Amino acid sequence: MPVPVGAMPGGQHGPSTLDKLKMGGMMGGSVGLIIGFIFGFTNIVRFGPGPNGMLRTLGQYMVGSAATFGFFMAIGTTIRTDSSPIAAEAFAKINRRPMILPRQYQYPQASHEEKN
Repeated sequence: MPVPVGAMPGGQHGPSTLDKLKMGGMMGGSVGLIIGFIFGFTNIVRFGPGPNGMLRTLGQYMVGSAATFGFFMAIGTTIRTDSSPIAAEAFAKINRRPMILPRQYQYPQASHEEKN
C-alpha cells in the first residue's frame, strides 16, 4: 500500500495522482492479460477459434480484458488513494510520538498497606 503524502519525514512526497493512475492501469492491464488468456484459451478449446484463427481470437480476448481491467483499476486506485482530511488527521494522530505525562498526572500506585 502506498504511503500517504504527508506521512514521510523530511519533506519527501509520495507518488502524484498521475503516477497512481498509471500504476493502477498497469496492474489492471497485467491482471486483464492473464484473465483474457485463461478465458480466451478456454473458449477456443470449447468452441473453436472461429474464422479469425486461434492467435487473433486469443489476442482479442486478451486485449479486451486488459483494457477493461486496466481502465477500472486505474480509476479505482486513484479514487482509493485520494484521502480525506479527516482520514489524514486520524493517520497523523495514530502515528505521532507518544506524549510522556509528568509524574503528577500519572495514576497513583497502590501501596502495600492499602491492599490489606
